[in-house]
Amino acid sequence: MRSKSDVTLDPRARHLLRVLVAQYVHDGQPVGSRTLLERCGLDVSAATIRNVMADLEECGLLSAPHTSAGRIPTPRGYRVFVDSLLQMQPLGEADLAMLRQQLPSTATTSDLLANVSGMLSGITRFVGLVTVPKREHFAFRHIDFVALDPSRVMVILVFTDHEVQNRVVQLAKPLAPGELEWIANYLNANFAGMTLDEIRRRLVNELSGDRERLDRLMAATVLLADAALRVEAQTDFVLAGQNNLLGVHELADVDRLRELFEVFARKQDLLRVLEGCIHADGVRLFIGEESGMSSLDQCSVVAAPYGAGGKVLGVLGVIGPTRMSYERVIPVVQATAQVLSQALNVALPAP
Repeated sequence: MRSKSDVTLDPRARHLLRVLVAQYVHDGQPVGSRTLLERCGLDVSAATIRNVMADLEECGLLSAPHTSAGRIPTPRGYRVFVDSLLQMQPLGEADLAMLRQQLPSTATTSDLLANVSGMLSGITRFVGLVTVPKREHFAFRHIDFVALDPSRVMVILVFTDHEVQNRVVQLAKPLAPGELEWIANYLNANFAGMTLDEIRRRLVNELSGDRERLDRLMAATVLLADAALRVEAQTDFVLAGQNNLLGVHELADVDRLRELFEVFARKQDLLRVLEGCIHADGVRLFIGEESGMSSLDQCSVVAAPYGAGGKVLGVLGVIGPTRMSYERVIPVVQATAQVLSQALNVALPAP
């Protein structure tokens, strides 16, 4: 995680900040000096505690809600806590086994992504999301053509990640059923295991050898394959658990919630935030205004890239209030990205 904190604290202040954040995350109530004195385990006076809290507030790490004498962490306070005070434990083998069971390598990519978003939401009780990988990353396994009428053909594409796509292609000239079968057999025999873009690029060059004997059929093959194997533009993510935010005290304002749900519906702004994590080395964390989106000022985004075959395919993560158990959420996101990558490696082997 990239550090954004530049505050230097002495050991006592660091300890008190850690205790205060943990206490606030636990019960959601502003933490007063008396509570902090009881929880900190230090042999200091109440006056000392108040002085340290005042110093932390002056540094911008704590704030005082107007309705309480206690203090709560600011986004900057959470950043210092995460960057230098957080003690995380990786998921145990039992939890990893559960993740692998929910994300089997035999599942389709669509099922894996739905499971990932739902699982992240279920474990954290926040919003789970995962971006959809571009279809151009996956190789096709098998193709079939079904004539719908003289001018239209149904294309059935089966990919190596178990996904099946049906497309309707308009023919420039009618093709007989036997010709469609020949074209399908040719593509399956010579190009299975390649990505759609690779096939389209190679067809023009590799079909020229039979041009004299099969000139018309080869020309039809090039035209049909060009239309049938065209990579469709795709930018999307799978989301689960939006309603979990309805019960979050910090997000109880109706206008704030409406704005959040509009962000989820529009997708583009949130996708830009997630795409900023594509090349992250492990988990990336945006706390409050760090996301650059005012609608997420009271939220944190915990995200990590996933991939297979030496390629980064997308990003998954969790969106919740800044008051979250980071030591629990971060390892869950990290482990889920690793397990999803392992499941997809079967469908997208390294070159």
